[in-house]
Amino acid sequence: MPQFQNDFDTALSAAGAPLTRARPEILQINVGKLCNLTCVHCHVNAGPGRKEIITGETIDRVLDWFAKTDIPTLDLTGGTPEMVPDFRRLVEAVRHFPQPRRVMDRLNATILGEPGYEWVADFLAEHRIEIIASMPCYEPANVNAQRGNGVFDASIAAFQKLNALGYGRDSGLQMHFVYNPNGAFLPPDQDELEADYKREMAEHFGIVFNKLYCIANMPIARFASYLKRNNQYADYLVTLKDAFNPGTVAGLMCRNTINVSWEGAVYDCDFNQMMNLPLEGAEGMSFKVWDLDPETFAQTAIRTGNHCFGCTAGSGSSCGGALVS
Repeated sequence: MPQFQNDFDTALSAAGAPLTRARPEILQINVGKLCNLTCVHCHVNAGPGRKEIITGETIDRVLDWFAKTDIPTLDLTGGTPEMVPDFRRLVEAVRHFPQPRRVMDRLNATILGEPGYEWVADFLAEHRIEIIASMPCYEPANVNAQRGNGVFDASIAAFQKLNALGYGRDSGLQMHFVYNPNGAFLPPDQDELEADYKREMAEHFGIVFNKLYCIANMPIARFASYLKRNNQYADYLVTLKDAFNPGTVAGLMCRNTINVSWEGAVYDCDFNQMMNLPLEGAEGMSFKVWDLDPETFAQTAIRTGNHCFGCTAGSGSSCGGALVS
């Protein structure tokens, strides 16, 4: 089958499920590829040696644009957002906007134990930042296999510290966990797995959290390399396509999210960003977010590809977890 054929658009058409934008509700900024870990499933190819991070000048331009919009939520991702030098300035500026905004941080909890980052937990609690933290299993072997040796214990210590600050207990300090499969298969039922997580984390570690988000691994970047090394790439693509669920389309994150790179370019989602599929204007040039009119943006087409089956397989997958029960 030709590589350029978009089977995803064909599936949408056959299901009578058009993919159109809703009003923007989330500004998601990928602040860069710098991270203290090199996880197998990472779609960003993030790691300790990466140099691509957002600059202070780009943050200033994004902040100026964001303050003029009515988009209610800022979603920070990476990499590890806290490793970016201007992370605190960005968060503080948004929290002091005249119009209140919800701020979410996609936290790699192990950063709390890294030298020089002792400030992270207290800072997040002080500014009432909603945490979305990777925790791919409640068993040490599975977590360490996916994210590296010692990550499980470091994560447990971090979550206990966050609990002590009120996260997961105080309604104003939300902490959610993210489950990613540790292989070429789809996540299980989110509600059932959440119940298992809450029981195991409470009984064995005294940890409480709010919600569990189940997110399917995307066949791009580092996870695609993992699949190819294990001769599983083609089979995984078939798994995703065969599990296409048109009922997930209405909840896809590309419908209400403006995704922005560390350089300020606009994408439909973080996956498109990693595949270098930016939002394009009439001349084929990619937009910078500060040149974007949110009203016009709502009328533009969403760029898709076969990787999009990763968000519509089974119960679906988004930055907020499963899309349907």
